[in-house]
Amino acid sequence: MTVRPVSPKALDGEEKLEQSLRPATFGEYVGQEKIVENVKVYAQAARRRGEALDHVLLSGPPGLGKTSMAHILARELGVALHVTSGPALVKKGDLAGLLTALAPRDILFIDEIHRLAPAVEEALYPAMEDFRFDVVLGAGIGAQTMEMKLERFTLIGATTRTGLLAAPLRDRFPIQERLDYYAAAELEEIARRAAAKLALPTEAAGLGNLAARARGTPRIAIRLLQRARDFAEVEGDGTLTREIVDRTLTRLGVDEKGLDAMDRRILAAILDTFGGGPVGIDAVAAAVGEEGGTIEDVYEPFLVREGYLARTPRGRTALPAAYAHLGRSRPRGGQGELL
Repeated sequence: MTVRPVSPKALDGEEKLEQSLRPATFGEYVGQEKIVENVKVYAQAARRRGEALDHVLLSGPPGLGKTSMAHILARELGVALHVTSGPALVKKGDLAGLLTALAPRDILFIDEIHRLAPAVEEALYPAMEDFRFDVVLGAGIGAQTMEMKLERFTLIGATTRTGLLAAPLRDRFPIQERLDYYAAAELEEIARRAAAKLALPTEAAGLGNLAARARGTPRIAIRLLQRARDFAEVEGDGTLTREIVDRTLTRLGVDEKGLDAMDRRILAAILDTFGGGPVGIDAVAAAVGEEGGTIEDVYEPFLVREGYLARTPRGRTALPAAYAHLGRSRPRGGQGELL
């Protein structure tokens, strides 16, 4: 499988670098100002009362800083952070082991919480509401339920697909915040701070060029910065310039708008194979050789946000920006134009 330099999902081996570049305090956290201000108040109030913070649900596209916010909250509250993910919790025993290890006011962070197994999710309900875990002993008519008391803790759930969360689970989070894409100026500041930590000399034009093509996502900005650093050291004088960024992203197949080869294949398929749409996601997936779920989760949000595609009741439809970007002529009326 080809590794996408502009994928918003974490790639293998990136976690260690992300931790070294991750903001340590709310003061270092760039962007999401309204959310940060709200969460700071909630954390300070909980700490003053000596209570566990209410459960928090962080939603939004991948790579926007949900994990970083969980780490900062744990540091601000002076408690331990226990990290896992929905797919890792296969059975109730997996969840029980985590919950019983929590100290008072600790934070349990579950990434991709929308992918919890149904049995695990159901066991989580009494843990969140009543801070207890029910264990069934035996089977059949003689089965008995033993109640295990838990320390009062905070659950922080992160999801990229809020719509897949069961309503009973979603409603158990008193604090719900949605992170949105970053402005280019914010990404430029994030890249500048990361470059300083990496001891990478930069020019403003180079940082601005990189930020403009990072798809509104800090993780992508950091990844592109790493690759540009390689080119700066090998094919330049070690400084991140606009020319170096241009050369790096051209070699990676990322164009001036931040679209990569698969983005362009998706748009080309909709325009050339399906006449601009509307077309179902499964048909697009078959045309480009990618899973429909991956297109919906990874590629489509950016293409919709930037005005290349529209989701309609009948399927995906190409917008004028898609025709212009690929140099195609728009048909008058019909499928290729929204009427």
